[in-house]
Amino acid sequence: MAALRRKFGEDYQVVNTNRDNTAFSAPVKKKRQRFVEKNGRCNVQHGNLGGETSRYISDLFTTLVDLKWRWNLLIFVLTYTVAWLVMASMWWIIAYIRGDINHGHDSSYTPCVANVYNFPSAFLFFIETEATIGYGYRYITEKCPEGIILFLFQSLLGSIVDAFLIGCMFIKMSQPKKRAETLMFSQDSVISQRDGKLCLMFRVGNLRNSHMVSAQIRCKLIKSRQTPEGEFLPLDQCELDVGFGTGADQLFLVSPLTICHEINPKSPFFDLSQRSLMNEQFEIVVILEGIVETTGMTCQARTSYTEDEVLWGHRFLPVMSLEEGFFRVDYSQFHSTFEVNTPPYSVKEHDEKSSLPSPLSTPTLGESHGAARRARVFSVDCINTTDREERAGQSRLPSKLQRMSSSGKEDLQRKVLMLSSQHSEKACSTGDLPLKLQRLSSSPDPEAADRLQLKALKVGFEPMTQSTGDLQLPPTPAPVPARIHTPLPSGGGRPEDNLPAKLRRMNADR
Repeated sequence: MAALRRKFGEDYQVVNTNRDNTAFSAPVKKKRQRFVEKNGRCNVQHGNLGGETSRYISDLFTTLVDLKWRWNLLIFVLTYTVAWLVMASMWWIIAYIRGDINHGHDSSYTPCVANVYNFPSAFLFFIETEATIGYGYRYITEKCPEGIILFLFQSLLGSIVDAFLIGCMFIKMSQPKKRAETLMFSQDSVISQRDGKLCLMFRVGNLRNSHMVSAQIRCKLIKSRQTPEGEFLPLDQCELDVGFGTGADQLFLVSPLTICHEINPKSPFFDLSQRSLMNEQFEIVVILEGIVETTGMTCQARTSYTEDEVLWGHRFLPVMSLEEGFFRVDYSQFHSTFEVNTPPYSVKEHDEKSSLPSPLSTPTLGESHGAARRARVFSVDCINTTDREERAGQSRLPSKLQRMSSSGKEDLQRKVLMLSSQHSEKACSTGDLPLKLQRLSSSPDPEAADRLQLKALKVGFEPMTQSTGDLQLPPTPAPVPARIHTPLPSGGGRPEDNLPAKLRRMNADR
């Protein structure tokens, strides 16, 4: 342990992932049947084929290659033994029919096959001919046409049997399944954070120095589910993205690599948490494919992880170290993991919590009253500013007219302050209107309210403020007030028509 900490640092903590030596008493779950074994063998048997067994005979070569070694060797030995016995019997029958057995030691007699006078001698002649040994003691003569025909048949049949059985044995010995034995997967898979994202990770390594060309890895999630229509799927297969879109599934398998599956809204583990992991039942099948560099044949290695082999909040221990002039891989720590801080909730729960509005961003009741109060104060400030601007314009009027205008403005400010506590629209619509319109607005009569709206549209908001401050009096008194030239307000009509009766008489006197 001390050597490992000197090598990898004090932050790493080795955790024994052996289920037999766990410190806590976890509930013992019944061992579930696996779909794919840890060594990659698919735990599936085909039964009740009926008449479909003839398909195996039609593909006899593949059938022999897929058989186990003991059955393959048995078929190999039996095929050659039966073929030799059958062909030796045929040579003995020819010698027996021609009478060569009775004249085996007669030098004046010309047999079909020289020196064949019993079954062992016929068997030896066949072996010498089939194996092209050619001792020279037994041979076919020219007075045996049936022997010549049998010899041709023997040569053709022997070539076919040799090509079939020897080729089958060669393919079986060079089968890429043996190369998959040197491709190593981690005993467990882990779930932890990487780059701020929750990920499912496992490790894969290559024990040989020869590389896997075009190595690609894929993952399948095997889990039972029920469709909305009520159909039950006992072994539904779902694809797990391990970097198909980014090209991360194409591996340069020189040193052990950690394969990562990001858990996002598209992942089947989007709602998987540490608590729900204890009640889940699923199996992750990992498939690694590549071309063997030495033979050029495609190799496939498989393994699987059940829910009991997924460790939440763990990370793999580093196995790479830099030595003098090379990188060293310590496969003794290939399956070791250590604990890290990982949130126990799922990605779905995390997204739901982050999508909730913050309490600081929600306005309170006091803030809303404060905003309304600031709006009312702002309206009074605007009135004060307008008051200062209008005083500058009123300085050009006579003193009596300025006193009347100032008294009217004071009354207007008092009315605006009284109306500011009410609805803002009512203050804007009646606060700047003449007294007659204000009296109409205060009456409860609906017809008077309609007339008020019509008059407000005709008069507008600006005539009252512009009637005293923007008046331009001629330098000499004029007897006719209609001769005064003022800019027309937006409501239409002459400005004198919008003034009170007393103010119009004073203007007429001037």
